[in-house]
Amino acid sequence: MAGKRILSGVQSSGTLHIGNYFGMMRPSLSLQEGNDCYYFIANYHALTQLPDPALLRQRTFDVAVDFLACGLNPDTTVFFRQSDVTEVQELTWILSCLTPVGLLERCHSYKDKLARGMEANHGLFAYPVLMAADILLYNSQLVPVGKDQKQHLEVTRDIAIRFNNRYGDILTVPEAMIQEDVAVIPGLDGQKMSKSYDNTIEIFGEGKPIRQKFMKIITDSTPMEEPKNPDTCNVFALYKLMATPEEQAELRQRYLAGNMGYGHAKQALFDKYSEFFAPMRERRKQLLEKPQLVEDVLQDGAARARKVAQQTLQRVRQAVGLA
Repeated sequence: MAGKRILSGVQSSGTLHIGNYFGMMRPSLSLQEGNDCYYFIANYHALTQLPDPALLRQRTFDVAVDFLACGLNPDTTVFFRQSDVTEVQELTWILSCLTPVGLLERCHSYKDKLARGMEANHGLFAYPVLMAADILLYNSQLVPVGKDQKQHLEVTRDIAIRFNNRYGDILTVPEAMIQEDVAVIPGLDGQKMSKSYDNTIEIFGEGKPIRQKFMKIITDSTPMEEPKNPDTCNVFALYKLMATPEEQAELRQRYLAGNMGYGHAKQALFDKYSEFFAPMRERRKQLLEKPQLVEDVLQDGAARARKVAQQTLQRVRQAVGLA
């Protein structure tokens, strides 16, 4: 996989949580070595929820800080705000003109959001086309996605193939890269961890408030003295993400032996969480003291991203008759 052009993005729609970290951030950051990575903060996508403008700006900055704290290397990875590369909007419109309405109507994410009461605005409906433009603008070859986003990547491939069939071999058709072992991270209620479900655990939480969240993780009602099944327990599923194989084996044995309450397991998980994210938490505090450094990283990344974006868009404009 060495030398592949890889693209990934994360919405600035709220505080990043450990589902984001293990499902998207860590797999993406591990690909930096030996690959050509383009990672962006999807603040255009966040607009589908019509956030307060000041809140959107703050969340966008926070995502940048979080990624840098978690190990993103801006010297080797192109890291930028989506809205700083406005070429993506022109490509979105061009791709929209080739995208069948029925293709978008079949997207599970859209139907799921409607079922949860979100307003059916056009941005929410056309989200997969903007996502396609994000991917295709940078000639992306691999896109790390969770299982729940695989359909959107298939939509991107469909759009790219439609475009190439009509106008020639212009766009790179990307492949999905799914991390099977961490594709879905359970939240406090056992559903997929998501801001939409209000069941998240923040990456950089501290003190009593975050510990209280751990204690709210839903478990079954097996009495303390009886053995418990670690493989069906949300607490153990989260613990495995942060613990060494030896630590996992030790806690597994405590589950099977009985005489351990779920409260003990939750405390073990909280302790492991605090230890695992401690170095990143310290880096984050240092970055918060240097906001201009963070802004400089984003501006430099946008300049590098725009060079590629402008070349792709020029080819597209020429192909469709706009140049």
